[in-house]
Parts: sequence; C-alpha cells; structure tokens
Amino acid sequence: MDKFFETTTTRMAGDERREQLCKIAMRLFSERGFRGTTTKEIAHAAGVSEAVIFKHFSNKDELYASILDNKACSPQMADPFSDIAEMIERKDDFGVFYTMALKALNNHKADSDFLRLMLHSALEGHDLAKVFFENFITRIYNFLSGYIRQRQEDGVFRDVEPRIVVRAFIGMFVHHSLNNILWDKEQKLLKISNEEAAREFATIVLEGIRKH
Repeated sequence: MDKFFETTTTRMAGDERREQLCKIAMRLFSERGFRGTTTKEIAHAAGVSEAVIFKHFSNKDELYASILDNKACSPQMADPFSDIAEMIERKDDFGVFYTMALKALNNHKADSDFLRLMLHSALEGHDLAKVFFENFITRIYNFLSGYIRQRQEDGVFRDVEPRIVVRAFIGMFVHHSLNNILWDKEQKLLKISNEEAAREFATIVLEGIRKH
C-alpha cells in the first residue's frame, strides 16, 4: 500500500498536490467542520497516505489556513471592487449595488463549499473565521459605507447610518444564498435567477435610502 501511495503521489507536482489537498480538505471541512475532520480522512479522500499531507502542511491548522490564503489570493477577494470602479466614478448607484449583489450571489453558487466552511469556522470559534471577517467582510463594510456617506453628502441619499444600510443589503443576498444552498435547494420557496435577485435587492435598498 505504501508503494502505491508513493507511486501515485510522484505523478503530481508539489503545487498541484497542495491545490488538490486544499480542495478536498475544504469539501470535508465544509461538511464536518474543522474539529470533525481528520487528516487521515482527508488523505483517504485524496487517495494518498497521511504522510503526504504532512509533507506539504505541518499540521491540520496550516492546511486550514492555506485554504483561506488561496481564497484571499483569488481575483474576487483580492480586489472585490474592481468591477464597480467605473460605476463609482460616475456615481451609478444602481450599478454599484446590483453588481456587488450579483457578484456575491454568483460566487456563493460557484463555491458553496467555502460558504459552508466559513459557517462552520464561525460556529466553532476558529481563528480563521475572524481573519476572514476582518480581512474581507470589514473591507466591504468600510468601502460601501464610504460610498453611501459620499452620496449622502451629495444630497442623494437620506440621513441614515451607512453601516445599517450595508448590514441590510448584505443580509439580503447572504440569506438568499444560504436558503438556496442549505435549506431550500430546490428553491420551492422562491425560484428566481441571481440576476433577478440582485436587481430586486438593489432596488429595495435604493428605494429605501434615496431622497424622494
């Protein structure tokens, strides 16, 4: 068996192996949580020996952290505002809110394992959940709050705490994704496309904060 593992592991380059292990580990962590998943189970799912995991990661915590590092380096997280830069410059309020909602909904749908992983991390009180919140969620709050505050100064949005608006806006599309991914996978309660959902969420928020 050891010879089999040694033979199969040599067929994959180091970076490819790390990426494979991260993907498999993320799926298992998202299903069972960090505490409920062992490196032995990850190795079995990857078809390698447990020693191969420790060749690339010193322990389970490092493997877990690597998953978040890989996500942090992805284009959508490294620069989550690139798609709306021009819309912000021309003060296209609907474009800003619609694009942000649609991008988030599409990301949730394409990578539901990561969303579940973050839920498990938060419930377990794992440090990585805090890191993700501080490095990504906080950036979203600060950025969008700043835009809302600027539009208030322009006299377009009414006087309301910007972070309350951000909380309501994020709450809509995150709850929508959680429903579709966790509880209502067949979308019996509400079946609409991500484009429709993003459009309606953006409209609801803007109708609530624009001066009429």
